[in-house]
Amino acid sequence: MKPKIWLSSPHMSGVEETYIKQAFEANWVAPLGPNVNGFENDLQSYLNEDRYVAALASGTSALHLSLILLGVTNGDEVVCQSKTFSASANPIVYQGATPVFVDSEKDTWNMCPEQLETAIKDRIEKGKIPKAIIPVHLYGMPYKVNEIHKIAKEYNIPVIEDSAESLGSHYNGQNCGTFGDLSILSFNGNKIITTSGGGALVTRTEEHKEKAVFLATQARDDAPHYQHSHIGYNYRMSNIVAGIGRGQMTILDSHVTKRRSNHELYKKTFSSNNKITFLNEPEGHFSNRWLSTILLDSKTTREGLRLALEKENIESRPLWKPMHQQPVFKNAPRYLNGVSDDLFERGLCLPSGSNLTNEQLDRVISAINTYFAVC
Repeated sequence: MKPKIWLSSPHMSGVEETYIKQAFEANWVAPLGPNVNGFENDLQSYLNEDRYVAALASGTSALHLSLILLGVTNGDEVVCQSKTFSASANPIVYQGATPVFVDSEKDTWNMCPEQLETAIKDRIEKGKIPKAIIPVHLYGMPYKVNEIHKIAKEYNIPVIEDSAESLGSHYNGQNCGTFGDLSILSFNGNKIITTSGGGALVTRTEEHKEKAVFLATQARDDAPHYQHSHIGYNYRMSNIVAGIGRGQMTILDSHVTKRRSNHELYKKTFSSNNKITFLNEPEGHFSNRWLSTILLDSKTTREGLRLALEKENIESRPLWKPMHQQPVFKNAPRYLNGVSDDLFERGLCLPSGSNLTNEQLDRVISAINTYFAVC
């Protein structure tokens, strides 16, 4: 059996161990400590837009706290991009609210502004003004920020920017993760940088950050005994995990460069294959190319290629199955144009890690060429 080639595996810098060792030597193995503050400061400096960052246990917990901060509660509705991972939608249900799914557009594969406005108008006619909008920068490609936020502003609906996949991406020169009223990041094991598991909430005010941290640390009141006036959560990032994040921040830009290089290699190599197409960057969009994605000419070709790669011990994956197709959300309102359904039918994610060697990339390319030579 040939060695496994993973879709997107963790890529360490070596500096992580220094921060972890410091934590052990100082006995800062309890939940909070200097690495947490340091990681938050590193992220704030990187985002460079006068934002505040709360380091949390996951991107999902950041989304959940965002909804709480915006007052989303039982019976409310929240508009959510359908073409995304389930973690974008699940926290809506945690709050007893209903997700309203909006389809994608073809230029970025993200939330369609036309469908968004249709959805908002229809929900208002039905007596429900959405409490928030959750657009996603899918696979690192920025959504149409100007169009989405113009609509949100017109209807006075706050935006929770899901930047779980897009740290290092930017739109018209501004970093993703800084556009929303609240924004979230993810450092899951397969992301552009990782803390093994973790996330962050990005806020525009210090007040929002402080409230998020309060809720994330079990909402303990200021008292000598354990007293709680609010329901809290165990959502804070630990000092050890944050140490990994500090080391990862030193190589974030190089990871973006390598992933973009992977994408360009695939694009150049398969430029003459009329059964493969790539998502290009619209003007003003800069993608970290977290995952290199392709569209095939049919579902049959997509599945055939995926299985051919699997036989060579190469991991690939269909694009996210839209939320409106998920059994758990079968009764949720949806506003569709067919784009995300088509993307799911024909789309495939190729190995994209910043630690892929030239030999591994050659194996992937060879396997793809072999498949098309005989299919």
